[in-house]
Amino acid sequence: MADYKAIIDRYKELPGGIIEAYHALQREYNYIPEDAVDYAARVFDMSKAQAYGVATFYSYLKIGERGQYIIRICESAPCHVAGAHEVVRALEKELGIKMGETTPDGKFTLEFTECVGQCQATPVITINSKPYGDMTAEKIAAVLAECQ
Repeated sequence: MADYKAIIDRYKELPGGIIEAYHALQREYNYIPEDAVDYAARVFDMSKAQAYGVATFYSYLKIGERGQYIIRICESAPCHVAGAHEVVRALEKELGIKMGETTPDGKFTLEFTECVGQCQATPVITINSKPYGDMTAEKIAAVLAECQ
C-alpha cells in the first residue's frame, strides 16, 4: 500500500489537486486516512477545517477506515417505496452490524447513498460501486456470497 504522503504529493501542483488526491487515496485505501487530511491541509495551504470540508462534501469520499466491501443502499424515494427498508434489515441481520458500521473483520461496511441512477430496478444496492438491482431480503445472502 502506498504512503498517503506520496499520493498527496503527486497532486500538489494541480489546480483543485486536493480532490484528485482524495480520490487517489480512496482508490488506494478505500477511505481517506485521518492523518492524510491534516497533511493535505499543509500541502494545499489551507486550514484543516477546509481540507476536512472538501473530504466530507462529496458522499463518495469517506474519512476513516472502511471495509474491503462498501455496500451502499439507495435511500431515494423510488427505492424506499420499493422496499429498501427490508433490504437494509436483511443486510444488517446477515452482517451483524447497523448502517454506518463496519464488520469486526474489516470486510464489510454498510452505508446509505442517494440515487445511483438505477431507478428501473429498485431497490438498488452497490458493492464497491457495482450495482445490484431489484434487491429483496431473500437475495442478500447470495449477493454477499459473491464477496467471499
